[in-house]
Amino acid sequence: MLMLTASLAISSCNYYHTEYPEPGKEETEELSLRNVARILSELPLGSEQLREVADAVSSSSVNGYDEEYMMSDLFAEPGRGVGDSLRIAAGKSRRTARRYDRPLRELFSEYFNDRYVKGKSGLTAQQFSEALSRSDMQIYWPYSESWDGETMPLITFDPGYGAESNYAYRISNDDSGNRVIDSVLVDESVALSCPVWVINRNDDSEFTPLDLIRREQDSSCSAVSLSAGELPSARSTSNKQLMIKSFEMLRHYDSWFGGASEFMIKCGGADGFYATCEEEVNLYRPSITDFMVVVKRSQLKVPVPFEALILTDFTDQIDRLVFMITEDDGGTVTSWKCAATVKYNSKSFGFDVEIPYRDKDDIVWRGQLSTNFFKGNNVVTGRFGDVRITFETL
Repeated sequence: MLMLTASLAISSCNYYHTEYPEPGKEETEELSLRNVARILSELPLGSEQLREVADAVSSSSVNGYDEEYMMSDLFAEPGRGVGDSLRIAAGKSRRTARRYDRPLRELFSEYFNDRYVKGKSGLTAQQFSEALSRSDMQIYWPYSESWDGETMPLITFDPGYGAESNYAYRISNDDSGNRVIDSVLVDESVALSCPVWVINRNDDSEFTPLDLIRREQDSSCSAVSLSAGELPSARSTSNKQLMIKSFEMLRHYDSWFGGASEFMIKCGGADGFYATCEEEVNLYRPSITDFMVVVKRSQLKVPVPFEALILTDFTDQIDRLVFMITEDDGGTVTSWKCAATVKYNSKSFGFDVEIPYRDKDDIVWRGQLSTNFFKGNNVVTGRFGDVRITFETL
């Protein structure tokens, strides 16, 4: 076992010992999730490094992402969360960079310089650091909000294939005060009671969640319009708006090692449709409202306030909307074609809507929503696959 000086002792938790190989003895690819988890466990982690990771995952969470700290941020700006750079680039934030005497990137660099003069893959220490910083790897910290500020985390990695348990590196002290690393079994119940860092891959940083859009636009209800048509004709005096009031996830869509569920919500319809003759109908183009919401594992079966605007001008002439919910799992971009419909003079007219998604995504629900569903009450709730959505007409 690896013996090092310790700066923190691990507090009491219930662990389960396993028969997995001792840390450092398994044969792995140098840039695999497994190997990066092992390297992280061998770093001389102290309270400052734990605070750095806590700062980053907290910032990511505030920005609407999962509790994650990307390696690219770890090397570029210690303590930076996912979404911080978007706010700064947009001029919405001038957050002062956090300062740490010995950030994690220095510990990684020292480790690589000491161990990787030239590794099995032919990488030098500098190349190893650069490759890790360019990767999509990250530290994911589920249930980080319950951390006591002192307990050393268990360190594991996403084993893939939907597995719900894996071995983790446990860091503790022996009777002589030396640092000892051994392996224990972790599952989600352990992560609920003790801090666990998971090395996994980021799959949501390329998207901007609704929480971040709403914060930066300083609005309580906003959405991203991908395309819209407009006709210069009379406008209704009703000026109704349709919004999603809350969103409830009824089951997890990924293994807990993968983290939160990222839902892509897309709605197609003739927003602001007003026609005074049939010729005007053909001048309209459908609009698509498209946004992402991240539902953390701790929010399972909890109605999350959402306040996302779907239609800014919900007229009585709109007949059917195209509605689709997917849970992001990547893959090749494809599309689903459907028709939104409107009514004029008791006739129905269709608008072709093409909604993009990726072929590995879980399709939670897709279909047409009749506007009759929204009539009768200002607030209505429906189940769409394994999510429950409450709509509000304003």
